[in-house]
Amino acid sequence: MKERVEAALNRIRPALQNDGGDVELVDVNDGIVSVRLTGACGGCPMSTMTLKMGIEKVIKEDIPEIKEVVAV
Repeated sequence: MKERVEAALNRIRPALQNDGGDVELVDVNDGIVSVRLTGACGGCPMSTMTLKMGIEKVIKEDIPEIKEVVAV
């Protein structure tokens, strides 16, 4: 499962890196993906929207059994 999530993150990672940020996978447990936003994304006021409308959306499109993506 972690490999599938990592592949999904690789789809959105270039967009984050273009804005000076990145995302790293922390864990996948019971359908909950934990990620850490780094770089410019770590302190950005729009990071919640990036997490839910960007990262979570892409992961759920690729892996429907994922329930939620949370930042740690």
